Amino acid sequence: MYVSKDFTISFDKIYEKLFPLIYRIAYRIVGDPGIAEDVSQEAFIKYYERGIPLPDIDQTKYWLIRVVKNISFNHEKKKTRERKMFSKLREEGPKFSESGEKEVIKKETKKMVKEALLELPYNLRVVLVLKEYGKMSYKEIGSAIGISEGNVKVRVFRGREKLAKLLEGRI
Repeated sequence: MYVSKDFTISFDKIYEKLFPLIYRIAYRIVGDPGIAEDVSQEAFIKYYERGIPLPDIDQTKYWLIRVVKNISFNHEKKKTRERKMFSKLREEGPKFSESGEKEVIKKETKKMVKEALLELPYNLRVVLVLKEYGKMSYKEIGSAIGISEGNVKVRVFRGREKLAKLLEGRI
């Protein structure tokens, strides 16, 4: 890349004249003085790396404004993604390993529930499975199996009662 001595001189003048404007634009977008300065410096580095100066100060100004705007928006997008990720991690919370005893109890409980479900009559079992494991609404279940929403509610209630009685005898 060829850079003339005139370009270096004109670059200094351009930097001196346009840096305050470019910095203000960056600051208004990112809202942090340190980041705004970094973003502004990056825009001027990109201009310097071009190697060929633009014909006049106005074209240079508009070019730098576009560059600083793009760099600032990219920074904001990255910050938003990071914020979402941190919030997602905060919601999930720390994951603790359960003790061996708790895991065994959990497995046994699941096994008992599965066995008890199989003992339920089909018409009660199917609505319970769709409600609890399929996470379907009463209306969706009714549509899926061809019965009214009210009938689904009754079957879910009866199925839960019967399941509780079956599990009561096993615990």
